Amino acid sequence: MSIQNRIIKVQKRNRALVTFNEGRITHAILRAAESIGGLQQDYLPGVNDKLFDAYAFDEKVAEFLADNVVICLNSDPHHLIANFPPTIEDIQDLVIHVLRSYGFQNTADSYECYRWSRHWTREGAITDTQFVGNGFPRKRMEHILDWNRQHGCDTVAGLNEIVRTGRLKPLVEESLDAYEASLDEAAAKVMARLNAGDNIRMMWVSGPSSSGKTTTTVKLTERLKRHGLKFHMLNLDDYFWALIEHPTDWINDRNFETPEALDIQLLNRHLKELLDGKTIEKPIYSFKEGRRIGTKPVKLESDQVLLLDCLHGFYPPITEGIDATTQFRVYIETLNVLLEGDGSRKRLTKFTDIRLIRRMLRDLRHRNHSPLSTLLHWHYVRWGELFSIIPLMGLADHVVNGGLPFDLPVLKPFLLDAGHFPRTEDLAQYSGFLDAQIRFGRVKSLLESVEGLTQDQIAALIPGDAVIREFIGGSTVKIPHNE
Repeated sequence: MSIQNRIIKVQKRNRALVTFNEGRITHAILRAAESIGGLQQDYLPGVNDKLFDAYAFDEKVAEFLADNVVICLNSDPHHLIANFPPTIEDIQDLVIHVLRSYGFQNTADSYECYRWSRHWTREGAITDTQFVGNGFPRKRMEHILDWNRQHGCDTVAGLNEIVRTGRLKPLVEESLDAYEASLDEAAAKVMARLNAGDNIRMMWVSGPSSSGKTTTTVKLTERLKRHGLKFHMLNLDDYFWALIEHPTDWINDRNFETPEALDIQLLNRHLKELLDGKTIEKPIYSFKEGRRIGTKPVKLESDQVLLLDCLHGFYPPITEGIDATTQFRVYIETLNVLLEGDGSRKRLTKFTDIRLIRRMLRDLRHRNHSPLSTLLHWHYVRWGELFSIIPLMGLADHVVNGGLPFDLPVLKPFLLDAGHFPRTEDLAQYSGFLDAQIRFGRVKSLLESVEGLTQDQIAALIPGDAVIREFIGGSTVKIPHNE
């Protein structure tokens, strides 16, 4: 469409001015969409269907979205002054804003992850070989999809048939065996580095929210303890800033999902001091009071490895100045590859949706947060992981798949069947909160499409040490007390 544009120049990251070119915005949107299978992956009746009806081709839809970015740029009077042109970062922020405003959530995620992956490459935090692009590790996903296809659980329809015909037990056993084998491989890598002369003093277990870090941390350290390693766990939650420093947003929510929610300078200094054999005064944080209430002396013995289970464990400022050869990094994500329905639409279920369901249950059981509040908060979770978690996946010494084929049949009865999943009327007062509305509709539809297990079946089929027990309860994994 024809729009008025008065943006003449753009400021690059080196502050040089170049001529503004709207075509570059269109191209960037198309590249992000193509990396996930096209803009049709974001087709949503009642949200953006009229846009697809008006423009038959992805190129035209992308041009429309780019036009809206230009409109937003022109709405800021500062950008019309020669000395204050929009920056590259300003434009990228608006691309994401426009994509999400029109319901192109998956394209926005792809764009945002690619953006921050490039950022960390420019910063020197990751190399070109560690670059993860849109956040979907293609080769790893193809391997998982092939495994699922061989076991008949690559689609929701196939998984449902396994549940209905009572053939889930072998699938549970074989998929758990694959998970345990991955932990064996991680332990072997640690020992191989130690035997090669690396002085590993820190081990990070990192990954997005509700990916299964806690169970994985315990299981991996149990393996390494059998090889004689000793660990000291440091609870990084104690490094949160006081609640008063986390302002509330328009729905009275706070963003604890960003790495800046932690006192990174203090944490970095303490990590260095611990590795130098010094005693630190570790803060003690009271979540009840929302502030630090004291300190506790902590010392890392010379024969101990510092163990850290943290969302943002790969975030470069946290370990700035610490030799990489002293660290072993494990990354975990719910990477189970499952196609919606019978697979004919070639649309994958979302890793982030599985983790959202898990966290709804965890927050309900252990944090007195309703599933609705978890749903409304998830945009913060997603922003944090697209900025400082998923783009840094390439730093991992080992990647664990914490997503298993039987997750959905097990999760469904605890959330949807139990009546805990939010109702449509619960979201009525948040009708303008498109992110929450989209996630609500997608997750509800996914859960409704899945054949759930009964409680008796879950008790009989799911071992107490399975990752999923972290979220549904009944875990036999002993969680060590965090220092």
